[in-house]
Amino acid sequence: MVAVIKTGHSVRSIFHYNENKVKEGAAQCIGEGNYPASAKELSAAMRLNRLLHQNALNGNVKRNSVHISLNFHPSEKYADEKLLKIAEAYMEKIGFGDQPYLVYRHDDAGHPHIHLVSIKVREDGSRIDMQNIGRNQSEKARREIENDFNLVRAEGRKSEEMLLIKPVSASKVSYGRTESKRAMAGVLSSVLLSYKYTSLAELNAVLQLYNIRADRGSEDSRIFKAGGLVYRILDKEGKALGAPIKASDFAMKPTLAFLEKRYILSTGEKAFEKKRIRSAVDTVFLGKKTGMDRLAAKLKKEGIDMVLRKSDAGQLYGITYVDHVTRCVLNGSALGKNYSAKGMLERCPRTAEMKEISKAEKMPGNGIEEQKLQAVETSSEEVSVKLLEKLFKPEWQPDNVPAALRRKHRRRKKRGGSELN
Repeated sequence: MVAVIKTGHSVRSIFHYNENKVKEGAAQCIGEGNYPASAKELSAAMRLNRLLHQNALNGNVKRNSVHISLNFHPSEKYADEKLLKIAEAYMEKIGFGDQPYLVYRHDDAGHPHIHLVSIKVREDGSRIDMQNIGRNQSEKARREIENDFNLVRAEGRKSEEMLLIKPVSASKVSYGRTESKRAMAGVLSSVLLSYKYTSLAELNAVLQLYNIRADRGSEDSRIFKAGGLVYRILDKEGKALGAPIKASDFAMKPTLAFLEKRYILSTGEKAFEKKRIRSAVDTVFLGKKTGMDRLAAKLKKEGIDMVLRKSDAGQLYGITYVDHVTRCVLNGSALGKNYSAKGMLERCPRTAEMKEISKAEKMPGNGIEEQKLQAVETSSEEVSVKLLEKLFKPEWQPDNVPAALRRKHRRRKKRGGSELN
């Protein structure tokens, strides 16, 4: 079993996230803890109000919502009764046994898992301290529950210890090897309900990893004007192969209207997801200078795919990060200018320099070595200018003179004046 704990500013958001999954048929509310009645006997508004009213007892707690997912091995298909017992035992062991919480079983990924929605404010208005709860209470609870309920252990198993980091259980689609529609349907059913994306471009960043693209056509096309959508198989260079398949032809009906509902569900606070990706990128740059290829390889080990968008001329103009741990898709610009395409090119100077040298080598005629030298000299001059700017940058402003020195100077004037008189 693998446990993931997140906190947030809005219990309403995580509640509606799970309730919307229920409406889509991708989840089910199977139980509750510390509610006056069973979840099935209460309306959605009553279930939410129980959490909101207790949170209102302490308005000083800003990050007052708790969202926990307990993830099991794909071979573990448990009845709802056992899942509720596991949830109850886990909440008790991490110190949330007396807190109100809801239990949702999700069926939208390649492995069985449940989501727990709770709050950090106790019934007496005090706040539950969650610092290091994942490393301490949760890790201990996980090991004990695996033993008590005879679950597949997360430790010591290569295939399970990275359960959440691996992409969804789908394979790349190869044109001509398998029946196109069936292969695409398998990927779409795994990806569309698992990842958080807010645009067609973000969705395509994930689908591209499986050689698929969702396409609306050009703005003057009949498909675009009718609000239609087709899915295409791509080759290794990203070019479309074979005939497109209409979205309405798939059993799950992944039409444009369906995707637009997913955009709304995925819109919201992504502070944790952004912080995780930024931290992973910055960690790579802590060592020696790195290029795009090395950066992409390092991020992949952390469960993050870096999807590059290039023009026909091969110029990089956009980066999208696909985090397979949090199932979140984010454009580089959404993370900050340092993580956008321009920012990455600036942080990878060697990559840009080698690109210029490569262009020079391909130029016809003689003078290749001279062109190399010019490219390097240009880069060196830029570095020299930046270095000089740093060296001659003043460390303090002239008016920032310590007050004690100013007073001393005035006292000397007074003494001199008195002696002359």
